[in-house]
Amino acid sequence: MLYQYLKAIHIIFIVTWFAGLFYMPRLLIYDVEARDKQEPERSILVNQFRIMQKRLWFGITWPSFVLTMILGPWLVTAAGFPWNSRWLVIKLTLVAGLVLYHFSLQYIYNTQRKGLALFTSNQLRMWNEVATLFLVSIVFLVVLKSELDMLYGLAGLIALVVVLMLAIRIYKRIRSKA
Repeated sequence: MLYQYLKAIHIIFIVTWFAGLFYMPRLLIYDVEARDKQEPERSILVNQFRIMQKRLWFGITWPSFVLTMILGPWLVTAAGFPWNSRWLVIKLTLVAGLVLYHFSLQYIYNTQRKGLALFTSNQLRMWNEVATLFLVSIVFLVVLKSELDMLYGLAGLIALVVVLMLAIRIYKRIRSKA
């Protein structure tokens, strides 16, 4: 019974972690775009986005990340999953990639806090979609657990990447016309 409660809490923290991973790049994009505004609008927006970033990142995203990382391995061990099962190894590899993505956002956040913008808003828009790719990959893998189904999932993921890239290009064109 305790296992089921902890599993539910783990899923809740995964969801809140992803919420932060989805929204933080948007705030970073808005921060970059605010720098192109004239004063006093620029200062007002940059200050507001920095407050929002700090609260999201350290109040929601980081705590959710830490609790997800604590509960995940505990649940795998408690459930008796073999650590060398193929789907679990692939899942853990994807989670490792997601952790690297998390730290990349931390790096971008730290850089922007210093007043530097290493990436354009369009580059950050594309980077924003990486969390979506991880989410789709991990969910399909956990639900299906079959290699053949994973191949279909991979084909679907590639199609999703193509659709996302086209959507970004279309958005960029619409935005430049406006």
